[in-house]
This record gives sequence, structure tokens and C-alpha cells, in this order.
Amino acid sequence: MRFTPQSIPDVILVEPTVFQDDRGFFLESYHAERFAAGGIACSFVQDNHSRSVKGTLRGLHFQRLPGQAKLVRCVRGRIWDVAVDIRPSSPSFGQWVAQELSEENKRMLFVPIGFAHGFAVLSEQADVLYKCSHYYEADTEAGLAWDDPDVALPWPVQSPLLSGRDLANPTLRRLFPERFHG
Repeated sequence: MRFTPQSIPDVILVEPTVFQDDRGFFLESYHAERFAAGGIACSFVQDNHSRSVKGTLRGLHFQRLPGQAKLVRCVRGRIWDVAVDIRPSSPSFGQWVAQELSEENKRMLFVPIGFAHGFAVLSEQADVLYKCSHYYEADTEAGLAWDDPDVALPWPVQSPLLSGRDLANPTLRRLFPERFHG
């Protein structure tokens, strides 16, 4: 496996070693010791699976304390996966990292605690699997506006399909007003 820190180094692109022949392929999607050696030393306690149609935009989601790290992979189709730094004391606050994840490239993106996560579906349909470091808790669930002008994400979909909740998510300025005073 190859582990590549992104422009915000806490976000890590994971590229598994793929063994392929006439029968198909084999890869290890998770190995605790290799992940720890690659800079991802957290335990995962929950696996999630979402299926979405082309043009769907899910996000930007995060869990408040204790937070939730995610290891995201697309096992069917293609997505544009995004992590936005929402750690108020971070020098990269409001900055983002994006990667295309697909069934072809078999890449995974590690999104640490303190980041909002989302993705846009580029293929006709996409199945996304992700591991989480903490259990989902509805009362700590939160979101960031997908179209926040301070983040300025160049989403690769026109007129995205959004949930009502995602349409109502607040901006960074509303979530963290202390970062915008002065």
C-alpha cells in the first residue's frame, strides 16, 4: 500500500496494492498495522454503505465531539471526494482536499476528525463504502454548506441533487464566527 499525505497532510490518499489476473483482482482494503505505519493510527468501529445516482452531492458532513474520522472508497462508479478543514485553530482552516475515487483506481481517502466530508457522483451510479472511527450519533451530527463561498469548492456537477438537510447547512462564518472577526 502507498500512503500519500495531501496538501493538508492530515488527509491521506491510500492506494492499495492490486493483484490482478484473468480471474479478476485481489486487494487488502484495510490492514491495521500497515495503516498505522502509513500515518493512519485510528480504530474503526462502524462501516457504512451509500448508493447514489449521477449528480448527487452528499455533504458536507461532520460529527461534533468526539468527532469521526472516515476511510472512504468507491467500489462502484466514480465520485469526487472532498475533505474541508474545519478545525478552528488549524492554519489550513477552510481549505480543502479532493480526489477522484473510483472502482477503477481503487483509491481510498482518509478524512481525519476535524474535517467536513462530502462527495459528488460522476458516474450513472456510485456505491461508496466508508469506515468510521466513532459510532454515528444523531445529536452530534452537523454540516457545512456545500456551496460556501469562503470554501469555494469547484464541484464537478451542474445542478446537484441535494437532501433538504444539505441545502440548509450553515456556512463557515455561521459555524465559526470567531475565525472571521477582526
